[in-house]
Amino acid sequence: MFKKALLLGIVSGLLAGIAGIIYARVYHSSLGADFSKVAPTIRIITSSLFGAVLAAIGFYLLDRVLKEKGEIVFNLLFAIISFATLLAPFAVKLPLDLEAPELFPGMVIPMHFFPALAWFTLKPLFIKK
Repeated sequence: MFKKALLLGIVSGLLAGIAGIIYARVYHSSLGADFSKVAPTIRIITSSLFGAVLAAIGFYLLDRVLKEKGEIVFNLLFAIISFATLLAPFAVKLPLDLEAPELFPGMVIPMHFFPALAWFTLKPLFIKK
């Protein structure tokens, strides 16, 4: 079970990272706001991967400890934590030479939900109960 959860975390994280990169490029081309200095491609991928792998470990532990209720508790916690991380973009100190810093939260806030969306989408393919 741990290997399946970990594989799900890795694949979900990579998918979320790719979605984040695509979203950042669409955001840049639509609004002209370039935040590649603050949120470079590698950071988008690694943060998505880190969040999803951490979620996989949490899922495995909750599933083992809480048995039948583990999945619902995990889903609830994953959603709550995803919302809680939305505070971080507002605390970021942006460089003074950055154009349109007010658009930064609009780019990164949706990305905070990509790991959870990828996880919930791919989970039936990896873990069946």
